[in-house]
Amino acid sequence: MPIYEYACMECESHFEELVRSSDQAVTCPECGAAKVLKQLSSFAVVGATSKPSFAGPAGGGGGCCGGSCGCGH
Repeated sequence: MPIYEYACMECESHFEELVRSSDQAVTCPECGAAKVLKQLSSFAVVGATSKPSFAGPAGGGGGCCGGSCGCGH
């Protein structure tokens, strides 16, 4: 069961949700809105050098990229 990151398109809250099935409805825990956008997440990977490298451009973190999801963050 994966944990996904979401952004609420109503109140702009960012949250994580444990998704048990692909058809599970996800609502914002802050305002209860169903209009949420699943975010792309990056993750750490330990390679042969034992230094963590991060997936994604320039080692960016998860969440929305400068407001590209429309939430304004």
